Amino acid sequence: MRLSYISVIAAAIFSTGAYAGQIPVIDGVIGGVPRTTATRRPADFEVAATTPGKLRAIENSGVCETTPDVFQASGYGDLTSTKSIWFWYFAARNNSSTAPLALWFNGGPGSSSMIGLFQEHGPCRITNDSSSVTLNPYSWNNEANMLYIDQPVGVGFSHGKLDVGTSLQAAADVWTFMQIFLNDTRFTSLQGRKLAIWTESYGGHYGPTFAAYFLSQNAAIDAGSVSGLKLNLQVLGIGNGLTDPLVQYPEYITYAGNNPYHPLVSSNVISSAQNAFTCSGCCRDLIQSCYNTNSSSACSNAQNFCNKHILVPLVGPWDVYYVLSKDPDPYPPSITHYLNGIASQIGAESTWEETNSSVYSNFADTGDWMRNSRPDLETVINANIRTIIFDGDADYILNYNGVEAMVDALQTQFTTQYHNTPFQNYTVQGQTAGQFRNAGTFSYIRIYGAGHEVPAYQFGTLERGQAAAQMFTQIMANQSLTSM
Repeated sequence: MRLSYISVIAAAIFSTGAYAGQIPVIDGVIGGVPRTTATRRPADFEVAATTPGKLRAIENSGVCETTPDVFQASGYGDLTSTKSIWFWYFAARNNSSTAPLALWFNGGPGSSSMIGLFQEHGPCRITNDSSSVTLNPYSWNNEANMLYIDQPVGVGFSHGKLDVGTSLQAAADVWTFMQIFLNDTRFTSLQGRKLAIWTESYGGHYGPTFAAYFLSQNAAIDAGSVSGLKLNLQVLGIGNGLTDPLVQYPEYITYAGNNPYHPLVSSNVISSAQNAFTCSGCCRDLIQSCYNTNSSSACSNAQNFCNKHILVPLVGPWDVYYVLSKDPDPYPPSITHYLNGIASQIGAESTWEETNSSVYSNFADTGDWMRNSRPDLETVINANIRTIIFDGDADYILNYNGVEAMVDALQTQFTTQYHNTPFQNYTVQGQTAGQFRNAGTFSYIRIYGAGHEVPAYQFGTLERGQAAAQMFTQIMANQSLTSM
């Protein structure tokens, strides 16, 4: 890897935290906007020879998934001669020849989906000392074929030209990758198989945008205006997602003062943040200006102001991803050293980092953060795609108050039914693990004791990821949530 002067500058400006931070800290502001263009650079490593439009993969590396006779493959889909997207595929442990295909995307923007694989719901989990992995009995590949994708280009092990700065641009590259993946002879059997998109955090933007884009491409293929393979999208799952900032940002104030665990800051700090949200020309007005104009500068200004004056001060000394711990929380354990140690075994061609600062900068430039993805989410729900919104009640950075406010604001075919449906306890092996609502093919669940990465946590006598696995299995089986 070539470390350039610009890379050094980037390291000084950007900090993603020592532990589980998916969202960069810019000049002390989590989710801030860079003041310099110094970090805008091409890939800072030599790009390997590629095969545009083709897949390159190592099969059955023996890393992570050690269940006998379960196929895995990891490598690259080469979008062009200068853009390669990293993937890691795990066949279902049960009935892989008929099981659905689920895609996983972490957020950031700019964060690697290896976070979800190794810290949350993959076939293996990183150990607390970050030295090795253990087999995960609650892996989401128990019943589904799982495909973890590092995107946009430049994120995680992906490499090449960094030309993506919006969720819609990211959606187009992911669609192209899926065309390459499903047309590879190793994976043609997955063509036409039930497809699901699962994501978290900035996935509140990615999920609706990707799903709506897939549906629009299917329609264009039917109309003959696009050539390609239709994607049989049937499920969308979003955990602790940023979807509608105008609705979600005032709920930082609510959560800081009144959450299930403890106040995060003093009443004076809460009052100051309330004023910063409502005063003339402040956070609320800036987000509304972003919505009204769709201007990159207006949306970037809203992101910078609101995160500096609302998001950051209200968390106090607590970890933004898990308010039961002081900042920084050492859990989930770091996966950086482990991943770079196995890179050659799995076919990776670049040095892995949790979040790519240049990709994040590209999104900050466009103001994509503050754009409203709720219309796309409503489109997907109204297309009868089974959709679930889930969150952990110990997460601050995309807290359940904001997520539930966004869900309450949805205007879909199920809105009236949802509002008339009371919450029910969600039980796993008879133990209450959260509360949920179902309305048609839409479900919402708040999971107790979970932080930002919901499947990484445990509650009561349940094991890590057990409640999330039950939720995943039910939704993937095209069932509404049910207590068990």
